[in-house]
Amino acid sequence: MGIRLDDVNRRIIHALMQDARNTSAPTIAEDVGVSPATIRNRIDQLENAGVIRGYHANVDFEAADEMLTTLYTATAPIEERPRLAQQARTIPGVVNVREFVAGEKNLHVLATGPDVEALNDVARELTKLGLEIDDEKLVRTEQFQAYHAFGPEETHQQFSDYISLAGGNEVVEITVDDDAPIVGKSLERADDEGLLEDDTLVVSIERTDDVLTPTGSTEVRAGDILTVLSRSDFDESALRAFEGVGN
Repeated sequence: MGIRLDDVNRRIIHALMQDARNTSAPTIAEDVGVSPATIRNRIDQLENAGVIRGYHANVDFEAADEMLTTLYTATAPIEERPRLAQQARTIPGVVNVREFVAGEKNLHVLATGPDVEALNDVARELTKLGLEIDDEKLVRTEQFQAYHAFGPEETHQQFSDYISLAGGNEVVEITVDDDAPIVGKSLERADDEGLLEDDTLVVSIERTDDVLTPTGSTEVRAGDILTVLSRSDFDESALRAFEGVGN
């Protein structure tokens, strides 16, 4: 399942790449100009779509008991490359495997260990898998940087379609969970049953590749992305109609 990367998504990715541990949804929301609920919803979407695959510590192994880190450049048969890459990850000491679209030198394997002998053990295990090691180098340092194109521009404007409006109004995006109470119900029925807050209005529904302008008879489906206008602060209670029982 793909996901569109609009300005909000890009800013979220940039913020998490900079410092995922100390970055909260309210912090990103304040910087971007949307509500924290929108940020949390977008992060869930990015994780479910596999865009954000995880959160990892950036470890300096040299500072950890002066451990050594080596980068192995290896060649795997093209048809075997995905399988061998997965198997290489299971070798004790291997901390990263990267595949390349190339016939030769198409795997980079990063490994760490307390001494040269431990790293030699990694090399032997890689060879046993059927990989041909072309080169190996001791890694001195490794640095990461958030992708600058996803960051804020010097004259950044708040987003017109996901903003906190004057007078306390807010516009929030919500993805409807599979077992949410509102699934299968029209907006009119949901309102009659008290599922929708009195001061909220569903202004659009994104469904697959279509954007719908809803009416009272429009039925809400699982996976719909609703744009909701709230005439007051959008709190967690307003999400209950759209969330599954386990959330």
